[in-house]
Amino acid sequence: MEKYDVVIVGGGNAGMGVTLATRAAGLSVAMVEAHDLGGVCPNRGCTPKKVLVAAAHALDEIDRADRHEIKVDRPRLDWRGLIEREKEIIRDIPSRLATLMARRGVDVISGEAAFIGSNAIRVDGQELEARNIVIATGSKPRSLPIPGAEHLTTSDDVLSDPELPRAAVFVGGGVIAFELGHVYARAGVEVTILEALPQLLGGFDVDAVALLRAESERLGISIHTMAWVKRIDEADGRLRVSFVKDGVECLVDADRVVNCAGRVANVEGLDLGAGVIVHREGRIEIDDHLRSRSNPDVYVCGDAVWNSPQLSPIATYEGGIVGRNIVDGPKHRPDYSHIPVSLYSIPAVASVGLTEARARELGLRVKVHVNDMQGWLSTRTYAEAVAWSKIIVEEPTDRIVGAHLVGHAGEELIHIFALAMKHGIPARGLSEMVYGFPTFSADIRNMM
Repeated sequence: MEKYDVVIVGGGNAGMGVTLATRAAGLSVAMVEAHDLGGVCPNRGCTPKKVLVAAAHALDEIDRADRHEIKVDRPRLDWRGLIEREKEIIRDIPSRLATLMARRGVDVISGEAAFIGSNAIRVDGQELEARNIVIATGSKPRSLPIPGAEHLTTSDDVLSDPELPRAAVFVGGGVIAFELGHVYARAGVEVTILEALPQLLGGFDVDAVALLRAESERLGISIHTMAWVKRIDEADGRLRVSFVKDGVECLVDADRVVNCAGRVANVEGLDLGAGVIVHREGRIEIDDHLRSRSNPDVYVCGDAVWNSPQLSPIATYEGGIVGRNIVDGPKHRPDYSHIPVSLYSIPAVASVGLTEARARELGLRVKVHVNDMQGWLSTRTYAEAVAWSKIIVEEPTDRIVGAHLVGHAGEELIHIFALAMKHGIPARGLSEMVYGFPTFSADIRNMM
């Protein structure tokens, strides 16, 4: 049995984050990865998705060219070529990360890991023992127990399929559905989004979501909430989705049906019982320091943490905290209150901190600054379809507790609000800053 100070199960952003502090402290570290180094985000998620989003942005700019007195012919998208471009951009990521891990002094082991004891795992017949084991296995699509579920594809398939469908149905109204739905819609695909809950995009501000929904429907995306998918059947060489809405059974035909019903921790094959790790349906019970409550030698970070946002920057952040806790002892706790989130639809939706509803639930005395920026010079200059902001400020302290943006380069501006929240810059301080002009950033002073 090979012995290490730390064994990390999973070679994605979370696992990479663990290696910084542990290797800097001189600990021996092994990383076990069953597929490609980097995990979902750079290989099958954020990075390839953004290549498609960038193409959709170009189509959007062309669509609005007449507002700038530019006459253009109807664009033609080579979808197969776009997928090839995406694959070319991400092709060398695993090898570059392998070089990084070698330079950092991390032993990378390929294979599937499973616990054989509280401090030991087996990887394809090889046994490893460690003072600390880190579960950083990421997540996988939630399975849907409906007849015809075998016809479902995932976002992985959308990012690899060289054939552009005529029509696509997204089961679930979350981030992935809207991001890929906007790409498809701008590529000429008929898009339908079916959400079982009454609210789309849970966790985002409801007013921001309402604006995104309206813009999505303007693009031709059909959106149904309180829509329960009952089955998926093959029909005339296509797929037919049956769903119930308002007590009425409805049918929609498509070439692709994409499972966007959320993701769950990818821990099924780890044999957690052998590691004496208490869990319920893959949800590992952890303490405030990201340690397993039942086995404090085991840490969890990234998408395998069931109750934190499943985002790649958060995975890296949690991995860094785990690494420092392994080195320093359990002293460090994650703070998610100032971490920004962006949804890369067109227009994008960006958010940090509390929603208005949550701030009021907590009983905070807040002033809510809402701005429809359609008439602002910057919006008109760039002919934005939607430009909107909501900034939530605690009245007694002038502390920004939430910021929500739609359009207006919000995916970039949100970081200024996050920086202010993290470092205690009051709303007045942010408003009094001198910004370059004319820029979208210069409008921040008028948002509060």
